Order: sequence, then C-alpha cells, then structure tokens
Amino acid sequence: MPIARAAKRAVVRLGAVTLAGALLAACGGSSDDSSSDSAGGKVTITVDLFGSFGYKEAGLYAEYEKLHPGVTVKQTDTEDEADYWKSLQTRLAGGAGLADVQGIEVGRIASVTQQQADRFEDLKKYGADSLKDQFAPAKWAAATGKGGEVLGLGTDVGPEAMCYRADLFQQAGLPTDREELAKKWATWDGYLDLGKRYKAKAPAKSAWLDSIGSLYSIMIGQEKERYYDASGKLVWEQNPALRSAWDHAVQAADAGLSAKLDQWSPQWNQAFSAGSFATMPCPAWMLGYIKGQTGEAGKGKWDVAELPGGAGNWGGSYLAVPKAAKHKKEAYELIKWLTAPEQQTKLFRKQGNFPSATGAIDEVADAKDPFFSDAPIGKIFGDAAKEAPVQVLGVHDQNIAQQITNALSEVERKGTAPEKAWSNAKKGVENTIG
Repeated sequence: MPIARAAKRAVVRLGAVTLAGALLAACGGSSDDSSSDSAGGKVTITVDLFGSFGYKEAGLYAEYEKLHPGVTVKQTDTEDEADYWKSLQTRLAGGAGLADVQGIEVGRIASVTQQQADRFEDLKKYGADSLKDQFAPAKWAAATGKGGEVLGLGTDVGPEAMCYRADLFQQAGLPTDREELAKKWATWDGYLDLGKRYKAKAPAKSAWLDSIGSLYSIMIGQEKERYYDASGKLVWEQNPALRSAWDHAVQAADAGLSAKLDQWSPQWNQAFSAGSFATMPCPAWMLGYIKGQTGEAGKGKWDVAELPGGAGNWGGSYLAVPKAAKHKKEAYELIKWLTAPEQQTKLFRKQGNFPSATGAIDEVADAKDPFFSDAPIGKIFGDAAKEAPVQVLGVHDQNIAQQITNALSEVERKGTAPEKAWSNAKKGVENTIG
C-alpha cells in the first residue's frame, strides 16, 4: 500500500480490503525468546502493520498456522502509515507495547538503520545471512545497518504503472488500448494533454485523476535522488526533478484535472466504485487495493498501461523484529517464511504485491490479471522493477514527502497560491526535522 504515501500503505502498501483505522496495542516487553503463551508450547506471534500487506487476505497466516501446529498469528494494523509510525516511535522509546513483528515502510528504513539499530534485532543471529542472495541487492542493502546488521527482511517493491478506467475512456472518446495509450502519454506533458481531452468530454462527475498528490508521488518515484543525495546531504529544495514533479502536479490542479480526493480518505475509497476519476498512477501494490474497493463490479472496467516518463518505484516495505518483542525467534521464522520467494509469488498472484525476491520476480513474469482486463501485469511491473533507479534513501524521506503532499493539497483543496504552498512545505519540513 506499502503507499505510498506520501506512500501510505500504502502504503497502502496495500491490500484487498478497507482496513480499520485504529491501532490496537500489541503485547510486548519480554525478551525471553523461549517464552510461550500457555502450557504445551502454544505461541501467539503478534504482527503490527500499516495499510494492508495482504498476508491475511491471501491466506498466508492460515497456511503458516497449519504448517506450525500450536502457532497463532495475530495481526493488528493502521490504515495511515504516518499514524502508525508515530505510534511505533512512542512504543520503541518506551520499550513496551510492541508486536513481535513490526512493518517498516521503505521511506522509514533509513531511520531504522541509521538511528534506531539498537532497538531492533540483528537478524543475523538467527541465520539471516543465508538469505542475502534471495533478494534484489538494493532491497537487501537498504535494511543493512552501519555495522552490517540485518534489521529487516524485504516484502514487496513498488514498480509503477498507470491504472485507468477503460470504460470511462471509451465514453469520453479516448483510445482504450494500453499500448496506444503508452505511446500517447510517453511523457508527463502528454499525460496532462490527454487529461484535458478527457475533461472536455468526460462523463458527469468524473475527473482525470484522483489527486495531484498521487501524481507528485509517482513522478518523484522515478528519480534516483529525491530528498537526499548519495552523500546524505539534504537537497530536496534544490532538486530540479522534485520541482518538476511539483510543477506538473500544480499544472494538473490549474487545469481542473483532479477529483481533489485525499488518498486513503473514506471519500477516496468510495470514489473507486463511483467512477470519480479515470486514471490513477499506481504501484503494483495498489492493484489489490483497487480490487478491494470496487469488488466484482469493477472487473473488466480497469486496465493497466506503462507509466509516462519511464520506470519508477513507489513504496515497498520490510518486516522487522523489535528487541522488546516477546517471541523473537518465532517472529524471525515467520518473517523468513512470509518473505520467501514462494510466498511472495503467492502474494503477487492473489493481491498484486510485487515481489522483491529475485526468484519470485522470474516466476510471475507471465502473469495476467483478469480483473484488469487481462493486463500483462507480470511484464509491465517486472520491466518497471528492472528499469527503476536504485533510490537514495534518507532518514526523513517520509516526513519531507508528507509535507510536500500536504502543501499540494492546499493548492488543490484550498486554492492556495503554489509559491505560498511551497513556502509552507519548507516551513513544515523545518519544523518536522529541524
């Protein structure tokens, strides 16, 4: 979902059902690896996530419990990743109230490796070293601490494409073929031009895209350097690629192409079924979310095409084990299994979460999705995953992204002048990260 939110998993990261917004406190505090919940060796492994990672929906927890008699997996989740992260920081500081497994969005992983390594288990002590070749190099490296600690195992990645409503395109007199569309919106300027054509003949109460914030997020996901450079220097204000993403988002607002919907809001969720927007830049994990919001009524109406402007990545996550977890060894065994190529393949086929395990990427190369008009999603997202830049991750990536998307929302929803909103973003970043 991860999501992507800013990625809110979206982070959306990510699933087939609408999730409850309240974060339920998970048990924690004990560091005894061999402890159990009751006599007879029964163990409840608690998992705390944001958005929807899709494990429950894909039946993976049930499968794991069947393979491991006596083990129960209990998941809690928060829809908004920003709320999740804030709560997690409070519980990490107190050393209690933590789950055995905590999800970490890719935009936060640098904070874990650079600032919080002492609060998470080094998974090498459980044998994680042997898994290195299982993952794409960039995915593995991002969760490696300064001292070589392995602080999380990779779940999905977020290769990007464009999801669109072929039925609405047809009603507006636009082409519906995914390959033809990919040529017409090869650039982001081409995408906005096509949006103006759509607006001229669009069905009633239907906009070109859901929000300018999602446009910004997907464009910045195409860049290697976004908020920090490779040396760790904060460069977002001077980054021309970031400003280009901002300017295109503002242009979309000025042209009236947006439905002005805050991603992850109840109104946004309802808009999927209502046809309130015709296109949505979408990382792979968003497919499961779209299915969950529209149900069978949406089958065959949606399609997927290549993204304007080249390949990119938005989102992706990790599973980590806090040092204050109650069942650390059992938690590691669970996340090792969940992130194995076999499970990543199942998750993609059922939920659309694109794998970070190299073996799984090969397995899904020929996948098509009947819901999305038999779009060759394995090839579209697989090509994007191979071509996407290896992004520089900084400690405050997610915080900066949130301030920028907040500012774009001011432009979109309140009519704030773009330069005033940009100034507000700068102040927000300063107040958030110092």
